[in-house]
Amino acid sequence: MNAPRFAHLLRPELADLAAYVPHAGDYEIRLDGNEAPPLLSPDARAAVAQALAAGGLERYPDPRATELREAIATHVGATPDEILVGTGSDEVIALLLTTLSQPRASEGAATILTPSPTFVMYRLSAAARGMRVVEVSLDERWDLDVPAMRAAIEAGKPNIVFLATPNNPTGNRMSEDRIRAVIEAAEGALVVLDEAYVAFAPGSIAHLRHAYANVAMLGTISKIGFAALRVGWLVGPAELVREVDKVRQPYNLPAPSQRAATLVLRELRAEIDHVVAHVVAERERLGRELARLGFGVSPSDANFLWVETNRPAKDVFEGLASSNILVRSFHARGGRLANRLRITIGTREEDDRLLEAITRWA
Repeated sequence: MNAPRFAHLLRPELADLAAYVPHAGDYEIRLDGNEAPPLLSPDARAAVAQALAAGGLERYPDPRATELREAIATHVGATPDEILVGTGSDEVIALLLTTLSQPRASEGAATILTPSPTFVMYRLSAAARGMRVVEVSLDERWDLDVPAMRAAIEAGKPNIVFLATPNNPTGNRMSEDRIRAVIEAAEGALVVLDEAYVAFAPGSIAHLRHAYANVAMLGTISKIGFAALRVGWLVGPAELVREVDKVRQPYNLPAPSQRAATLVLRELRAEIDHVVAHVVAERERLGRELARLGFGVSPSDANFLWVETNRPAKDVFEGLASSNILVRSFHARGGRLANRLRITIGTREEDDRLLEAITRWA
């Protein structure tokens, strides 16, 4: 293959990266993306559609996203000046990395630290900016390995430590005492606690933002039924938010998404509660049925299950795909992930179809 025309201008780190592209193809049942099942009432759908359609298409969106930030602030118990919004959490992560990219001391590049496995965009977004990524394996129960994290913090002096809780793809919450230990060890870094899946967990750890000066939070409405709006946010110290806001594009979040997300947070609490209640109940049912079939099912506080197969996950993944059911397989990562699937909770009918199809691979 010939070198790209602009090869001499490209960041060298891009040679080791590939674009993140979700699995292509049309499937009757998609349980691969951690999206919510379609459970909104007709009235709620009509209200969201009306919010999306309002306003003139010739006008730019509110560059400050004022109403939306106010709605998020009320939702999370913060003030609007502690909120920054982005096109999903992905953009917020990228903005944080751009802002906090100054190398520490004599280091040649800024460093970030993450557990492994975890949300892939921490690593990809950092690597694309020339930052060094240090990954520390989770322990045998998929919880934080505090001694290893402390050693990595001491050796790597990261600018940012990303901790997703509940974690993607393992589904579990990290132990609060271990999170506190990491925060305290990383005193000179920003520790970002990503609660994208907190709606499906017994509780939040947002109180740690008030207990420690070096903590910020990530949130989103993508997992509770509104992924198409692409709305995510940062909750952090106002002085940090002001600096991150300097690298944000002024019209980053479209006006329809701002209006619809504001409506969701202010008026559709009962709809969100209905979606969450369904997912939690169905998560427990599907987990029991998969375990009965002989699969290993880890405890989950998210809207998906972390499933261990008795044969290579690739075989189960391809078998389900041949039945028009798409899940997420981690077989390409090898090691202890070679026999792991992540299965999003769907409707009861979708989950029954999955159980019927997966029986032959038990």
